[in-house]
Amino acid sequence: MNVAGVDAHTTYLVVVIVDRQGHRVEGPKRIRLNEEARLLELLDRMAPVELVVETSPSWPWLYDLVKDREGVGFVLAHATKLRAIAEANYKRDEIDAELLARMRLAGLIPEVYTKSSTQRQHAVLVRHRQVLRRNRTAAVNRIHAQLHAVGLRLERGRLLTKQGRRWVGEHAWPKWGAEQRHLAGTHFELIDQFTTLMQGLDRRVRKVSAEIPATGILQSIPGVGPYRSLVLATEILPVERFPTPAHLVSYAGLAPRSRSSGLAPIRFGRIPAGANRWLRNALVQAVVTHHTHAPDSWLSTYYDVLKERRGWQVARVATARKLARAIHAMLRTGELWRGETTDEGVSSSYRVSHRRPVLTD
Repeated sequence: MNVAGVDAHTTYLVVVIVDRQGHRVEGPKRIRLNEEARLLELLDRMAPVELVVETSPSWPWLYDLVKDREGVGFVLAHATKLRAIAEANYKRDEIDAELLARMRLAGLIPEVYTKSSTQRQHAVLVRHRQVLRRNRTAAVNRIHAQLHAVGLRLERGRLLTKQGRRWVGEHAWPKWGAEQRHLAGTHFELIDQFTTLMQGLDRRVRKVSAEIPATGILQSIPGVGPYRSLVLATEILPVERFPTPAHLVSYAGLAPRSRSSGLAPIRFGRIPAGANRWLRNALVQAVVTHHTHAPDSWLSTYYDVLKERRGWQVARVATARKLARAIHAMLRTGELWRGETTDEGVSSSYRVSHRRPVLTD
């Protein structure tokens, strides 16, 4: 088995192929993205061969090109974890490509799950909606800033309602100058445009979500609707790639960092920054909406107890860990949400102690 290290760019690839002994047998070759036939001819000639490429905007194109090709394998490497390449003193395309191949031979490549074309399309859909919502929130915040500039304050979310806009017209408009009025008017137009676009995406989300069996299981959780269930399904499925709930918790970046040296006790710190932020945000936000829709469930009870002891920031992350574990069990067994609490606790899948919630998984 040969190994082909690929350093991918937006317009070209640099390919270096080494054999099982680590000797370079081909390359470096610079291949433009429109030269598909040349790349496939090279791979067929060196087959069996395994491609190793870092996560980048180009990897989906390369994966779809070779995934069904006989004798050609594909390995997606986690770019941010490849410290040997990121911290190299001499960085050139051919050096990076060859180093990828040699690290694969040594078993040092941190692999990333390659999502199917359908999953990638679902990811584009839900992330598109999130970007639109973020832009709408930015427009709302600009109007809030102008309210604060004249000593006024409006509760969060009210600017998106008709009553809130009437309040702005009655109280803020007379105090604003000409430029502030112009800013508010244009930003209200942007808010209306983003809202219309999001409503169209919401219809698309509901349609796509209804076609995925796993989202029906996830929507049995109070507070999880079509959009959030689609986000969770897109980022988690297939759940079999997570052998244990702890693997899913770690993938979502909800497990706190830990440090230990010698005989010193393990010290836990903050949650890691480099994680699947889409999944982590969805789980943390699901905790908030779940608490609103099911304030008496075992998950909400866990959150309330921990919030009183440690504050809402720690409570949300810790409760999101519990929710991730429950979701792992639900997707593996096909079981719907069970939120009731009994004197003995809850089922083994979702068990929680009401005496003293633990922070570690």
